[in-house]
Amino acid sequence: MTDTVDTLTTGVDLDLAAEAAEFGRTAQRAIEAAGGDELTQTAEREPARRGDLVAPLLAGLGAWELDPRGSADELEAAAALCRAAGWWALPYPVAERLARPADLDVDALVVVADVAPAAPVAALDLRLAAVTLDGRRSLATAREPAEGPRRTAFVAGLDLTPLDQAPDGDVALGLVLSGWTLLGLLDRAMALTRTYILEREQFGQPLARFQGVQFQLTDAEVERAGVAELAGYALWSIEAGRPEALDDALALRLAAIEAADVVFRVCHQLHGAMGFCDETTLSWLSRYSQPARRLPLGRSATQDALARRLGRRGLTGIFGPNAGAR
Repeated sequence: MTDTVDTLTTGVDLDLAAEAAEFGRTAQRAIEAAGGDELTQTAEREPARRGDLVAPLLAGLGAWELDPRGSADELEAAAALCRAAGWWALPYPVAERLARPADLDVDALVVVADVAPAAPVAALDLRLAAVTLDGRRSLATAREPAEGPRRTAFVAGLDLTPLDQAPDGDVALGLVLSGWTLLGLLDRAMALTRTYILEREQFGQPLARFQGVQFQLTDAEVERAGVAELAGYALWSIEAGRPEALDDALALRLAAIEAADVVFRVCHQLHGAMGFCDETTLSWLSRYSQPARRLPLGRSATQDALARRLGRRGLTGIFGPNAGAR
């Protein structure tokens, strides 16, 4: 990405570097070769195997050697990997592991709410740190969920032991990488639905030929494409060391949650009742998108957190009210 700061005059290149984008494609193909959707289904049936199913695969790709704080190239590669993991609804906290802090002896960093902290880390032997939106950092221990992953999507409550104030950028990094994971989930939901409406016929023609279907899918695609642009900008904001990086990360999260509501609603509507059955991949994707959409905060709470942080000053850059003024 470019290091240009003035987004309103010269613009920002929101595309990932070619090497990072290729790394993401390689990761996506590797996950497919290792089982793809079957990885999530197996993990749900056998939660104890969750880590063994995924962690060695990612290690083989060099995922844990990435240092997103170390360079722009590695940050973009981490984002591309999170997007690939989201595409497959990979049953593993990839963003959280990539966001792990360098100054603590832990495996992952989870961004949590002030009340009832939780994260999708059940059935994993990981050393965890947690950080709230205001930067308060803790060591975290996952509690055993009361129900299985089919109902919890591997979300576990956390017991926290307070530590210190997180270094600048930790919260923004955690939020942005999880935003890229959610983007991958939206990519896949749209791809599945496009395929479905092209193949499914009604009244002697594909569903894709009906104007109402085209309008619905277009609305959903506009939302998804918007998140892709905002994800690129929030990533650049971290790369550039902008003081507004956390603002941008929260704005990305809010936009991604809002887009997910639209995309999954449209995709379920176009699939019909079968979209809620386990025979369709969309059902699994929708279920395992829930942690990314609800944690650390859902839509309303994220909106409130962003409003409190901004006060009367508002957003800048691509998120701001004058973003379209070139």
